[in-house]
Amino acid sequence: MQRREFIKNSCTACLSLSVLSTFIVGCVSTKYVPGTLGKDGLFLSKDDFEVKQKGGTAYSSFIIVRNDALQFPVCVYRFSDNEYSALWMKCTHQGAELQASGDVLQCPAHGSEFNSKGQVKNGPAGANLRTFPVTVTNNEIFIDLRKQS
Repeated sequence: MQRREFIKNSCTACLSLSVLSTFIVGCVSTKYVPGTLGKDGLFLSKDDFEVKQKGGTAYSSFIIVRNDALQFPVCVYRFSDNEYSALWMKCTHQGAELQASGDVLQCPAHGSEFNSKGQVKNGPAGANLRTFPVTVTNNEIFIDLRKQS
């Protein structure tokens, strides 16, 4: 194989993998729930994370709580049956609403990226996302909107 042909084939393979991964992530539907807004925060059910599949039940890694009373949605990541993180989906750079893509929240305005714990992974944002304490009791998830965790 000639050098030029090798470089051409390698670049084609890399681009194909990049495009394919975008389609695979895009096939996973994002689940939106309104939650129940109480005096001090949001209430969700663990069942909101369930995804019915052939042969059993699987769990979404995240859901987005979109409630009309909130200025921005809250992204809730599920790490285990009793471990969750709740992130305010407002970019710390210039305040745009973030978009969820797997375990990353992305800003459509300038490309900032945050991980599932709200930490900046790619700027221009310089500050982590606002996070909220999450309490799990039996089948209920409570997100305390009064505090930051």
